[in-house]
Amino acid sequence: MFRLARFAAGLHVLAALLPAAVVLWAVSAGAAAGTAPVPAGAAFVDTVRLDGIVAPATARYIIRALRQAEQTGAQALVIEVDTPGGLLKSMEDITKAMINAKVPTVVYVWPSGSRAASAGVFITYAATIAAMAPTTHLGAAHPVGVGGGGTEDKTLMAKITNDAVAEIRGFAARRGRNPDWAEKAVRQSVSITETQALALHVIDLVAETPNDLLAKIDGREVQTASGKVHLETRDARLVEIPMDVTERFLALLSDPNIGFVLMTMAIYGIIFELSNPGSVFPGVIGGLALILALASFAVLEVNAAGLALIGFALILFIADIKVPSHGILTAGGIVAFVLGSLLLTDREAPFLRISVTLIATMALITAIFFAFAVGAGLRAQARKVVTGREGLVGAVGVARNRLAPAGQVFVQGEIWSAESEDGIIPAGARVRVTEVAGLHLRVKKEGST
Repeated sequence: MFRLARFAAGLHVLAALLPAAVVLWAVSAGAAAGTAPVPAGAAFVDTVRLDGIVAPATARYIIRALRQAEQTGAQALVIEVDTPGGLLKSMEDITKAMINAKVPTVVYVWPSGSRAASAGVFITYAATIAAMAPTTHLGAAHPVGVGGGGTEDKTLMAKITNDAVAEIRGFAARRGRNPDWAEKAVRQSVSITETQALALHVIDLVAETPNDLLAKIDGREVQTASGKVHLETRDARLVEIPMDVTERFLALLSDPNIGFVLMTMAIYGIIFELSNPGSVFPGVIGGLALILALASFAVLEVNAAGLALIGFALILFIADIKVPSHGILTAGGIVAFVLGSLLLTDREAPFLRISVTLIATMALITAIFFAFAVGAGLRAQARKVVTGREGLVGAVGVARNRLAPAGQVFVQGEIWSAESEDGIIPAGARVRVTEVAGLHLRVKKEGST
């Protein structure tokens, strides 16, 4: 059991490291990023990077960058995009801010190999100027992640799709882009390359690099929420606006895989605290991990059935520690854990779902741990008692005097009063203890049956 305690202590440390690493990574990354210097006098263009899932952290970041660009007098805000899509609410927050921005916004799908899919299409259409780099693509904007296919779900999906079509056609009308292709991207999930996008008037230009982009938009007159703006960007400096500490931390929590790992760490913390009441440390770590996991899952549409199955798995794990079920409860817990994990984000787009590999890995680690813990418990139960009165049964000693049938024996370093079960035993003969009755032993001659 000492080895088991050491193993549990090691997992306590592991449980502590992940939440702490999440916080420390965000703080250190934010501190390293710092704040972008604003050039004095010369014209400049602010830039931000939308790389990955469109989530609340992304929306907060871009909206803050828009405000900063307005306040510092930037010629424009360039949003470099490479995204598979993201959350509808976050996308709407971004596009609303872009449509109402007083500074020109330039969406640039870059570098080569990047894409603006799903929510990225709406953000591109909302931009004052839309550009793409060579070997990039755009499209597949059909809404996903609603329900499980029932009649009510299909009706809801139709409503969401029609609303998305109306929204993107509105952006197209305002920015002078192709509304028919935008509707096809939403309804039929079509995608196109940068050359096709330019030919169909989906974007305004193709640029090789950010500096090439600034040269090509120089001299254009564009409409913003505050009126017409004449761009002077040919010799402008590019100034990056980095994510701050809070945005980096929120971006990390927006990953469902991080939320899943935190949830698993919370389960371990709770199990350790309940199996070792008063240890405090695992309970604190488990509580912290649980809060962070719930914050992560709050970003997504989490399936209640999946969450309930994970909760049921936790109950089975705890029960297996308290009740000798020979691993049956643990096996049921593993099954509930895996099914719950698969269902947890099944309504989301593929890039917003928990990795199946991660689920399998966590299930395997949990199974190995409980197999070790339960196995150690069973071995401890099967092991012969070697201490206390029960430990005397089966012990071998020596008759101190003649037992006929009562006398004294020397067993385990002590002299005991004893009574023979099989007749007279001579002094000096070896005897084996068969029963302990208070301070009196019953013995028989060693070797007798």
